Amino acid sequence: MTGTNDRPIGMFDSGFGGLTVARAVIDVLPKESLVYIGDTGRYPYGPRPASEVREFALEIAWSLVNDHNAKAVVVACNTASAAAFNELADVLPVPVISVVEPGARALAVATTVRRVGVIGTIGTISSGAYQRALADVDASLNLTATACPGFVEFVERGQTHGDEVVLLAERLLAPVINAGIDALLLGCTHYPYLSRVISEVMGAGVTLVSSADETAFALAEMLRTEGLLSDSEKEGSRAFLSSGDVEWFADFGRRLLGPELSSASQWQRSSGNQA
Repeated sequence: MTGTNDRPIGMFDSGFGGLTVARAVIDVLPKESLVYIGDTGRYPYGPRPASEVREFALEIAWSLVNDHNAKAVVVACNTASAAAFNELADVLPVPVISVVEPGARALAVATTVRRVGVIGTIGTISSGAYQRALADVDASLNLTATACPGFVEFVERGQTHGDEVVLLAERLLAPVINAGIDALLLGCTHYPYLSRVISEVMGAGVTLVSSADETAFALAEMLRTEGLLSDSEKEGSRAFLSSGDVEWFADFGRRLLGPELSSASQWQRSSGNQA
């Protein structure tokens, strides 16, 4: 790849969850330009087979590189990271970073009793991605990993509080509560939008860890190491694309991210994956 450092960072997620990572990246790296693709036409990824998620991830990542000249790709989706990160890192001509490893490192730092938990989609938890990442960070930690089907759907309906959500949280979080953990990783980028409910159900003695900020810090370090930090004096540009209903994506996404998502465009799928 050739070009200057003002090329954008590419980022993708199955829908809105990755906007938590986008928010952190904009705050930590305000001079960097960003292209975000939300695959809302095919969400949620969690219940889908890993092979299908991998296919989607490769298609979107190649689009970010080929169509948008991305200088790095952030897989802002835990399910896609679990299914496709290694292959993306192997085949893409630019650096790739996932939300999994930074989240695991932050979780290890947050605990004092050495008992931690991670919650995520069925696909993420069954993949073992966080279990492996945390073992690499500190194999002595006692980890309880629990799938929370239904959380993503509540978030993407805009329902982040209320009795229904609380009842679901109480049922799904029972395994991590019973394990006596003191730090819980929100292993899905949608889950921070439910952090108030999750925190109330878990109790004051449990620290919630979101990988969004840690991913932004890791991205900044990677760009610095690779000599890819923007040398612009101006604030970076932001582009948000959706594979589904653009008006809905822009409206709901703006409420989650902020004014940066003032408009959105339709993602035009590439005719092929590879360069």
